[in-house]
Amino acid sequence: MGRKILLDKIDIPGILGFDVYRNNGGYSAVEKALKTMSPDQVLDEVKKSGIRGRGGAGFPAGMKWSFLDRSTNNPRYLICNADESEPGTFKDRYLMEKLPHLLIEGLIVSSYALGANTCFIYIRGEFKYLVGILEKAIFEARKNGFIGKNILSSGYSLDIYVHPGAGAYICGEETALIESLEGKRGNPRIKPPFPASKGLYQCPTVVNNVETLASIGPIIIMGGEEYAKIGTGKSTGTKLISASGHINQPGVYEIEMGISVEDFIYLDEYCGGIRGSKKLKAIVAGGSSVPVLPENLVFKTAKNETRLMTYESLAEGGFESGTMLGSGGLIVYDEDACMVRNTWNFSRFYHHESCGQCSPCREGTGWMEKVLYRIEHGQGRIEDIDLLVNISKNIEGNTICPLGDAAAWPVASAIRHFREEFEFHVKHPEKIKNKDHGNIQKLFVP
Repeated sequence: MGRKILLDKIDIPGILGFDVYRNNGGYSAVEKALKTMSPDQVLDEVKKSGIRGRGGAGFPAGMKWSFLDRSTNNPRYLICNADESEPGTFKDRYLMEKLPHLLIEGLIVSSYALGANTCFIYIRGEFKYLVGILEKAIFEARKNGFIGKNILSSGYSLDIYVHPGAGAYICGEETALIESLEGKRGNPRIKPPFPASKGLYQCPTVVNNVETLASIGPIIIMGGEEYAKIGTGKSTGTKLISASGHINQPGVYEIEMGISVEDFIYLDEYCGGIRGSKKLKAIVAGGSSVPVLPENLVFKTAKNETRLMTYESLAEGGFESGTMLGSGGLIVYDEDACMVRNTWNFSRFYHHESCGQCSPCREGTGWMEKVLYRIEHGQGRIEDIDLLVNISKNIEGNTICPLGDAAAWPVASAIRHFREEFEFHVKHPEKIKNKDHGNIQKLFVP
């Protein structure tokens, strides 16, 4: 089993509470940062760590922090993006449920580095049961002097608030989140200006994911350079992976960046292999919004290199033969999975969750859902397949926010790698109608 940084204390009885967390080294990062380091020194350690945003984009966190406009006298804000809405991803929920004080500690240190005196945790509406857990942790931290006025006599003050959303995928996009937090409809903003200069209430703002911010405390304790020694290349540290689908052991796993995809899927300490000893058909590596990878590209890249659980390795080959690590939502499909049905299911989601602000996304996601429904239910036409490709191309890169890309990529990649399965649906409607989707392989024959 690889090294654990975020989940190393998760099995300690009572770790949910402040006293047990504190007795096991909790809030030591706050003490170290506020008593012995300047905000710039904290920022420097985050840069040295090389940690990339764990919410999906993978942008270096330290670099993002350095963009914050410090030339104005306006307040600065830190927002924790806890709107974990990506299908296939559930590791942030797990962190907040099991280790709320780890997140709170990361928020305090991060806010100090940014010069922010107010921090918001924007949590998706469906996670309502987590609001009480987080607010209790905030109350305990405040009661013990780690939140509030003049923390640890350092002169630094901070307030943290939990703000539930109303359950919209689009509010995971940082500017839509900011709009929602301001009490408006959660529509993404046109950029520039970027949140680093004009964010919440038109003030400098940083928005980071739960896992990213929870990692800041351990980085400060161990040092950025030491953290960067874990992993490989530009993929440093550890990463939480939400593993689901046709595997023996679904769940949340903390991996050292750089283990092979094959080891992660088949080793007993992780996913434990394919359920029912069936063959692997495909994976979605980073949540529903990334391109699907067929079996022949899961373990080896197009260059015949071992495929690793890193940002670089999974992206090797671009979207022709690669994918993205994204938010780490790994979905595994066995040989009997119907890729047409899976693609239609994803398209239903993105059509439903489109905010409707951009016409390519508003109209295109609906068209894709309708055409995929037609193919999946034995009513498709052979030209529908290229029509789907054409629609996806007209959506990709033509919307204000990445939701359009997220809707287009799964469709384009599924057709690229599994076109013959789409064609089979069209050519053999009598076999497709009323079929058992758990046994697609028995129907899909030459």
